[in-house]
Amino acid sequence: MAISSNLPDTSLGPPTVLRVLDFEAAVDEVLRHAAELRGSVAGATEEVPLLESAGRMLARAIVADRDQPPFDRSTRDGFAVRATAFSAGGWLSIVGQVRAGDVWSGPPLADNEAIEIMTGAPLPAGADAVTMVEHVELDGGNIRAQQGRRVSPGENVVPQGSEARAGEVVVAVGSTIGAAEIALAATAGESTLAVAGRPSVAIVATGDELVELHETPNSRQIRNSNGYALATLVHLAGALPYRLAIARDVREELLQRIAEARQHDLILFSGGVSMGKYDLVEEVLAELGAEFFFTGVKMQPGKPIVFGRLPERRKDGSLFPARYFFGLPGNPVSTQVTFHCFVEPSLRTMLGEDVSGPRFAQATLAHDVEGKQGLTRMLPARLESDFRQASVRLVGWQGSGDLAANARANCYAVFPPDRTEFRAGDVISVLLR
Repeated sequence: MAISSNLPDTSLGPPTVLRVLDFEAAVDEVLRHAAELRGSVAGATEEVPLLESAGRMLARAIVADRDQPPFDRSTRDGFAVRATAFSAGGWLSIVGQVRAGDVWSGPPLADNEAIEIMTGAPLPAGADAVTMVEHVELDGGNIRAQQGRRVSPGENVVPQGSEARAGEVVVAVGSTIGAAEIALAATAGESTLAVAGRPSVAIVATGDELVELHETPNSRQIRNSNGYALATLVHLAGALPYRLAIARDVREELLQRIAEARQHDLILFSGGVSMGKYDLVEEVLAELGAEFFFTGVKMQPGKPIVFGRLPERRKDGSLFPARYFFGLPGNPVSTQVTFHCFVEPSLRTMLGEDVSGPRFAQATLAHDVEGKQGLTRMLPARLESDFRQASVRLVGWQGSGDLAANARANCYAVFPPDRTEFRAGDVISVLLR
């Protein structure tokens, strides 16, 4: 995926202008650039077995191979009748039965006749409606309408071709494949589907304090949980994660990891983007000529997030595919919140989906919460719902490094920057995950 760039072929050094955006402006900025990537890997399509297509992006439309339904289909257990005759209230003689999978082989139905019919069975010739079994009086081999009951022509019948005509597109290119789409494909006889190729995402965890899972951390070290969390989130977003080796807080290691990461479609850095003395990610990226679209977002957690693009031309004049990158904060909750807000919409766009931003829902706040003026807060929470309403309650946490609290949550409650108090009963947004 080569993207043209007009960036100068020079080393810029550390970013000289910090660009910290409001949350909504940052989302708009990401989506504006994501539009350049729309369908950028869609050309690399592949054919996969039907059940392996779930969650993928459809690259070839699913077309009905025959009318759906292929016959006039009963939607109820009951009796096939002529509507006018049944509604007149006289007795009708039951002359047969038709089950799902059967076809009525007798003569067309007469006015004084009825045929017992099961849900899903083809409507017999001569019948134009189905009356439910609960709506008839039965006397031996005869039926009549209960007092006050009538049926109209077409009642409890799905006409042939009313769902789809043969040759009609039933699932369009670009659709995300779920159970409904797989059911339609199976109905059309599709045992395999063509799906869009998946973008590859390089994941670079940074920090001297990190060790891999097979290593034993000392008292000052932690295991690289962010690398695994990001790999999982990338996979769930429909892309292919590639965890690179940990980059220590050493310029040479960062340069090496960036060179490796540029082989992939998108680069994610975890950590190294704050203001600490050894947070070198932005500095090294700037030295490589990176363009920074923002260097922070007015949100909590996740304020230090960085979004930019590496140029396609290196200092020696050689060409290298331009690559977008996100520098995500190193604290685990910050990493995951910013992924859902910014990275996931970008990946979905790369796959060809029409994306309008992160995935939000509405819920009623279960208790009072303090806001923070000027910051959009996204705090770990539990979303609970029934058929009447959805409510959300914060999970007690110890800050953006609290992995246990994050695991107890199933969403993030969103508190806009223009209020300092939120009351129980307020309807708020929740960031889905």
